[in-house]
Amino acid sequence: MLIAYFLELKMNDQYQTIDYPYATLDAQGRNRVMRNTYWLLAISMIPTVLGAWLGIATGITYALSGGLGTILFLVGAFGGVYLIERNKDSINGVYILLGFTFFMGLMLSRMIAMVLGFKNGAELVMTAFGGTAGVFFIMASLSTVIKRDLSGLGKWLFIGVIMLIVGSLINMFVASTAGMLVISVLSIGIFSAFMLYDLKQIVDGGETNYISATLTLYLDIINVFQSLLALLGIMGGERD
Repeated sequence: MLIAYFLELKMNDQYQTIDYPYATLDAQGRNRVMRNTYWLLAISMIPTVLGAWLGIATGITYALSGGLGTILFLVGAFGGVYLIERNKDSINGVYILLGFTFFMGLMLSRMIAMVLGFKNGAELVMTAFGGTAGVFFIMASLSTVIKRDLSGLGKWLFIGVIMLIVGSLINMFVASTAGMLVISVLSIGIFSAFMLYDLKQIVDGGETNYISATLTLYLDIINVFQSLLALLGIMGGERD
């Protein structure tokens, strides 16, 4: 979970340091960015599922556990984000993004495999998937009806992610189930709000590149999904 938090922090830091030119796109241009973003976001779920399936089937993420595995994951995750941003104005950015989502699927496979170890594991995974889809649908709907500028919300969400990272690091040493529950609930709330924030950026014309938009929304979705999955596993996991 920590790596996904750091990736979200990196992407949000760009929002804080770049002055987005609101209303530089007309309505047609904003609709085009939104439409392309939705299509690419939907397509990106395919390599994510394939990566998760491969990770579960082969157990490769268990083989890469420990310090070396962490380093490889960090290099792959941050290297992927860097390459996507460098190539976001060409078709190469799409290919790199799809490769990145496959990699993220591999990263998720270990948590999914742990949940599948429960008697009702498959049901929990599907519930987490459905819940994440529901959150996205609600946030997407809200982004089209809220007229207020939400750009100021980004700074508070940025602080929220930092708090999540600090709390997660502490809980790694404390190993508290209650702490994990609190972190998961807060994570769902913060990244759901991030989803609304990022969608509103597109609606208002603050994000003009559909590849960057897809990447930020994808990270929001991954964080909500894994936090919801962790919460369901702790509260609803049934052992044989």
